[in-house]
Amino acid sequence: MAGPGLLIAGLVALAASWLSEHYGAPVMLFALLLGIAVNFLSQDPRCQPGIEFASRGILRLGVALLGMRITVDQIQSLGVNSLALTAAAVLLTILCGWLLARILKLETSFGVLTGGAVAICGASAALAIASVLPHSPTHERDTVVTVVSVTALSTIAMIVYPVLTIALGFDAHTAGVFLGATIHDVAQVVGAGYSISNDAGDAATIVKLFRVALLLPVVIVIGFLFRTGHEAGAGKVRPPILPMFLVAFAVLVALNSTGWLPRSVNAGLQAASRWCLVIAIAALGTKTSLGDLVRVGWRPIAVIVAETIMVALIVLAGLFILDRS
Repeated sequence: MAGPGLLIAGLVALAASWLSEHYGAPVMLFALLLGIAVNFLSQDPRCQPGIEFASRGILRLGVALLGMRITVDQIQSLGVNSLALTAAAVLLTILCGWLLARILKLETSFGVLTGGAVAICGASAALAIASVLPHSPTHERDTVVTVVSVTALSTIAMIVYPVLTIALGFDAHTAGVFLGATIHDVAQVVGAGYSISNDAGDAATIVKLFRVALLLPVVIVIGFLFRTGHEAGAGKVRPPILPMFLVAFAVLVALNSTGWLPRSVNAGLQAASRWCLVIAIAALGTKTSLGDLVRVGWRPIAVIVAETIMVALIVLAGLFILDRS
C-alpha cells in the first residue's frame, strides 16, 4: 500500500516549497534536507512502498514532463557555434567526471552521475541519470551527495558568474551563452542572466534549455553503456535499452514544438514536472541518513567541484576562440 509513503513525500515537498518561496533558497535543497530529517520513516514497512514509488515512478514522470520546457525553434535560434560549444562542454564534462572518478578510485558510475548533473541541468539531470544506473549499496547516497553539491555550487555560480562576465567585458549575448552553458540549475541560470539584462537572460535561458534537451541522448547512452556492462543477476530483468519515460520526454518536446498546446496547459504540465521532481527528491532524502553522508569523505566533493571548474573553463575557452575566428 503506497498511500502512507506518498503522503510523507508529498508533505515534505509542500513544506520545502513553502520554505523556498519564503526564504529564497533552492526548493530541491530544502526537499532533500527535510527528507533526511524524517529518515526514520523510511524504515517503517507501511511507508516503504510509497517512498520507493515516489523516488522511482514519480521521478520518471517528472523527467518526462521536462520535455514541456523545450521547443525545436528555441534550440535552432542559438546558432551552430553556440550549439556546438554547449554540446562539446557537456561531453567533455561527463568524460572529466568519469576520468576523475577513476583517478580518485571512486565508482565510475559516480563520475558519470556527477559529470552529467554538472554538464546538463543539475538536480534534475542527477535524478534522471541515477534512474538508469545500476543499483548499488551507495546508489541513493551518491545521488543525494550529487544533488546537494550541484545545488550549492549552482547558487554560488549565480552570484559569482555575472560579476565574472562583466569583468571579462562580455556583451549581453556572450554573457548569456556563458551563464546558460555553465550554471547547473535552470532557476539559477534565469536569476543570473536577468540580473545582467533582458537580452542576457533570454540567451542564458535558451542555452540552458538546449542543455536540458541533451538530457535525452545522454541518458540513453549512459543507460545503454551501463546496461551492457552490468550483467543481470539470477532472476533479475535487464532494464530496457530505451526507457519509456525518455520516449515520453521526446514526444513532449515534439508536441511542445508544434505550438498546438494552449499556454495554460503547457504551464500546468511544467508545474506538474516541478512537483514530481520535488516529491521524488523528498522521497530520496527520506531514504538517506546523515551518517551515510558523513562517511562520504572529501573525494566525491572534490570531483564535483573540479567538474564545475572544468565546464566553466571549457566554455570560456570556446567563447574566446569563437570571438577571434
